[in-house]
Amino acid sequence: MSLILSNVSKFYGERQVVSNISLNIRQGEFISLLGPSGCGKTTTLQMIAGFVDVSHGKITLNGEDITRTQPNTRGLGIVFQTYALFPHMTVEENILFGLQMRKVPADEQKRKVKRILDLVHLSGFEHRYPRQLSGGQRQRVALARALVIEPPVLLLDEPLSNLDAKLREEMQFELRRIQRTVGTTTLMVTHDQNEAMSVSDRVVVMEQGHIVQVDRPYSVYEQPRSEFVSSFVGKTNLIPACVCNEGAAPQLAFAQQQTLTLSHAVQFRAGANVLFSLRPEKIHLVGYGQGRLTGQMKERFFMGSHWLYHIETLLGEMQVMVTNNASPPYQPGDRLDLDWLDDSVRLLPASNAQPQEAG
Repeated sequence: MSLILSNVSKFYGERQVVSNISLNIRQGEFISLLGPSGCGKTTTLQMIAGFVDVSHGKITLNGEDITRTQPNTRGLGIVFQTYALFPHMTVEENILFGLQMRKVPADEQKRKVKRILDLVHLSGFEHRYPRQLSGGQRQRVALARALVIEPPVLLLDEPLSNLDAKLREEMQFELRRIQRTVGTTTLMVTHDQNEAMSVSDRVVVMEQGHIVQVDRPYSVYEQPRSEFVSSFVGKTNLIPACVCNEGAAPQLAFAQQQTLTLSHAVQFRAGANVLFSLRPEKIHLVGYGQGRLTGQMKERFFMGSHWLYHIETLLGEMQVMVTNNASPPYQPGDRLDLDWLDDSVRLLPASNAQPQEAG
């Protein structure tokens, strides 16, 4: 079923925590609300669930206005950050709870529970208690309990945040597999960029109560629309610049009298202040004098699958990410050049950036 938020806002006194947001979630979509703490994503989920009143706007589920309806009448499935399993109930009893509240016939209850246990790979765990399960298994039980009632929409409130890093990554893919199998429209709240990018059909990026971009994960990463999105979703080098001229080969002016020429037209007019954005993995390190920009290696960090270098250049310090291919790494103090493809560069509107004026 489709879920639509129309100009939804939330105030606590005079403080506005969600500001006039609109969102159309289509049938079967997996949507992630992504943003830092305090951006309004959890409040948005709570308004959809009915736990928090909507100050202004409307929420509709499959064409029905549910803005003022009670949480228990919305029929939504919810998985909380803490899982909220009943400790005195077995796995089977926890999953059965929603079906029993809905007075589903006993034979149908058994059939639904067996199917959902198979789906989440917990067959054989029916008689265990939550204390006897691992974190990942408890998360699966919470997911099974939410899905067994066949809700029109599944709400996930940072469901993987209590898991360790390795298990969290494994559960990302498991969560997506389960959602694709059942086809339930799903909305997940998370502050983890990798989590949102790996499981979502679309990512909704929020900042200070506003939706600042809604797009496919690849587009959010490769075509960010603002400085905030570019820096919050992944790493990037952001350097203030000014567009010197328009045309097929525009030139950018930076501080310290540095200029760079691009091989493609840009959407900004001459004289516009912009931010030059270049992701660390898009930069190639080449021999001294062979690239676009000369630098000196300042620091290096071994990340396992790659090296992260901090390199001092005339444009300022830049981060460069290089795959660990077992070759000897660069050493602090090494002089080298940075090179990149023009298609890797993104120019963003400058907010408070103060680049040197072109002239």
